[in-house]
Amino acid sequence: MSGTADLAGVYAAVEESAGLLDVACAREKVWPILAAFEEVLPNAVIAFRVATNARHEGEFDCRFTVPGSIDPYAVALEKGLTTRTGHPAEALVADVQKHCAVDSYGVDFGVLGGFKKIWVYFPGGRHESIQHLAGLPSMPAALAENADFFTRYGLADKVDLVGVDYASRTMNVYFAASPEVVAPDTVRAMHREIGLREPSQEMLDFCGRAFGVYATVNWDSLKVERISYSVKTENPLELSARLGAKVEQFLKSVPYGTDTPKMVYAAVTSSGEEYYKLQSYYQWRTNSRLNLSYIGGRS
Repeated sequence: MSGTADLAGVYAAVEESAGLLDVACAREKVWPILAAFEEVLPNAVIAFRVATNARHEGEFDCRFTVPGSIDPYAVALEKGLTTRTGHPAEALVADVQKHCAVDSYGVDFGVLGGFKKIWVYFPGGRHESIQHLAGLPSMPAALAENADFFTRYGLADKVDLVGVDYASRTMNVYFAASPEVVAPDTVRAMHREIGLREPSQEMLDFCGRAFGVYATVNWDSLKVERISYSVKTENPLELSARLGAKVEQFLKSVPYGTDTPKMVYAAVTSSGEEYYKLQSYYQWRTNSRLNLSYIGGRS
């Protein structure tokens, strides 16, 4: 990919896909992000994501991978995609880089909200631990507060990646999930222990197919804000998930990724809300381990 003509093609794909959901793409938000990372886009996994809950209504999210040789937060600062405010979230990626082995990154943005978050992927086969991550200077105290919880469910040493959301000032920690962790009784027990509402039967049926689990925490609370589950499928409409008419129409109409797997995420928040997110791929790289990873997915 080289020159503005190629960027125009990616931008057109974003704009067209957002339009399927009646979301107007803000060029002044999207173009600077694509231009800032122009050199990495030819070899990136590029995905589009929609969500079924009211908070995400009217927005359309995009994400792409970035090689480990490039610091995406440094690029975002240099290109004016974000600014420092002094919040500890702004130091977290640097702390992870300093204290952990990093394989690669992901960048997430909204067509209206602009630059939102960065994902940090650890090398394949080298999981990080909650104990190690909780000791990082800028990490939310909620991670250490809930270390015993993650340990009891066999997750504490299975961290695949972390995500930092600069817009909402939250962070996600992602775990590889065994079949036991996503079994109905375990899911119920996990939710009950941290004060989340018991999932519906529909949600439990969905969770049974999940390969990953992730938790969301923030810097203002010691609680786990939400738990989410990740499922990979070639046909999301076959899942026991109420995606909603608009998302289903998007699935039937989006011209990209028709022959690639889709990711569906199910989330349960502290308020008891259940909702789903659908991720479809515009550009797929079969040689990337991230193809079978989360490539993002905050709930």
